[in-house]
Amino acid sequence: MFSFLILLGLVVLVAFWGIGIYNGLVTARNAFRNAFAQIDVQLQRRFDLIPNLVETAKAYLQHERGTLEAVIAARAAAVSGLAAAKASPGDPAAMAQLAAGQGELNGALGRLLAVAEAYPDLKANTTMMQLTEELTSTENKVAFARQAFNDSVMAYNNRREVFPGNLVAGTFGFTPAALLAIPVDQVAEVRAAPKVQF
Repeated sequence: MFSFLILLGLVVLVAFWGIGIYNGLVTARNAFRNAFAQIDVQLQRRFDLIPNLVETAKAYLQHERGTLEAVIAARAAAVSGLAAAKASPGDPAAMAQLAAGQGELNGALGRLLAVAEAYPDLKANTTMMQLTEELTSTENKVAFARQAFNDSVMAYNNRREVFPGNLVAGTFGFTPAALLAIPVDQVAEVRAAPKVQF
């Protein structure tokens, strides 16, 4: 009878231990999904600003129609990438599609803003200045949200990979989550210090 109680106590202890690990994994997964929701909010804000930016620039950039069309096409690709990532935050393929779409959009926006620099009237346009400032602010918020997401993904992945969490994670199908990385072709551009001219 005494050995039965000890055995029962061990089974209950192991069950609580497994439940604790399982709940920790669920909490970590929900944390990175919530962090992704913050990226979603900021990217939606960015996507909403782009048509206004293009419309403002249209009047001035009549000879740069290809640049404007490239921005619109890149925005559509980025929206598609975000939709895929929203459906499955942390999925490696979805994160890669999101990163690629954002990279394409960043390049197109960079070309648009570079072309806009050549048009003093556009550069001095109040609406254009406000939109550019809002876009820059949003880009900073996206960067902070991406960092928070990546930190949450790392915490989740660590929790599911370390012993004994890996035993529970494997049993209950907790798959690895992917980071939202900066596209390889933009790493140097993002890490470079901004140039200030007076």
